[in-house]
Amino acid sequence: MALRYLLPGQMHFMAASGFDVLMISADGKEREDVIEKEQCSHIIVPMTRKITPLQDLKCLFKLIKIFRKEKPDIVHTHTPKAGILGMMAAKICGVKTRIHTVAGLPLMVESGFKYRLLKFTEKLTYACAGHVWPNSNSLMNVITEKKLCNTGKLNMIAKGSTNGININRFNKETLDKNIVDEIKKQVNFTDEAMYMLCIGRLVKDKGIAELVNVFTQLQKNNDDLVLILVGEYEAALDPLPAATLQEIKINPSIVHVNWTNYVEYFMHLADFFVFPSHREGFPNVLLQAGAMELPVICSKITGNIDIVTNNETGLIFESGNEQQMLKLLQYALAHPQHMQAMAKQLQKEIEENYRQENIWQKMLEAYQSLVN
Repeated sequence: MALRYLLPGQMHFMAASGFDVLMISADGKEREDVIEKEQCSHIIVPMTRKITPLQDLKCLFKLIKIFRKEKPDIVHTHTPKAGILGMMAAKICGVKTRIHTVAGLPLMVESGFKYRLLKFTEKLTYACAGHVWPNSNSLMNVITEKKLCNTGKLNMIAKGSTNGININRFNKETLDKNIVDEIKKQVNFTDEAMYMLCIGRLVKDKGIAELVNVFTQLQKNNDDLVLILVGEYEAALDPLPAATLQEIKINPSIVHVNWTNYVEYFMHLADFFVFPSHREGFPNVLLQAGAMELPVICSKITGNIDIVTNNETGLIFESGNEQQMLKLLQYALAHPQHMQAMAKQLQKEIEENYRQENIWQKMLEAYQSLVN
């Protein structure tokens, strides 16, 4: 359920600011928790992340039915599938203010027929939308360069991000010592080891296969190195190679943790954060790592380069380039003081530019200007 991970707190803020908020998404085990925390109504629709024409048509008809009944002033969609179906339904129903936030472009890592299909889908989504909000400057540039959208529809809220960062939560000073101790037990933490952390879905698109390959090379000269992978597998959508899965399973220095609500505690225990993703929009996890003053090594892709400046606030390697990743990780291991200095600068920039309450306020002002 994207509502839980993409937009925590945002719906509650908008409701407290005078909007009557209705959340719509697929079902998920997090649904009741989201409703309780956001204190907003929620409707389930049969939406999938896969290409499922019959299911998608059913979802489109249900969205049309909902919009005709609720008569919303604004429909705001997130994620590609919600975007294409939500924007089409809103346009059919004559919703005046139709907003789609772009948080990534799947077509950027595709080619051939799939690339053309995804490009057509993006263009159709933006054509149905009245306003298109890329959540990073580099993503806006890609949309413009590929001529996916009328530039008059494009707008970026503040300096980017979909939801900003909760500075109070992602703060080393506010952590619960009891939870810190629990996480230490979970990963068999020792003061002698060096911990590399990666958080995200365990799929090819996130660069996990390259990271595991590089880690096994690093291990040869670093006996005390540990890789912690926090995230869930998605075998049906984007499975990892069998060799990568086997290495994760048998390597005693690779710790796999299924998704957790305590990512900040893992960040607190780690020595540096590695983010080798192939594509992003504006990754919240980099904001979180930066706020926790955790040194960052990441891939050179949209979103990442909007947050991290190479050799100033972190280290950046070409996406998919294992040799570059290896070289930078070796540097990070050998130069902890430089890494920590860059992490401190990144933390400062994140606190100045991406506080959650500031992002929400800018979004609220944008909503108000569109409906008034």
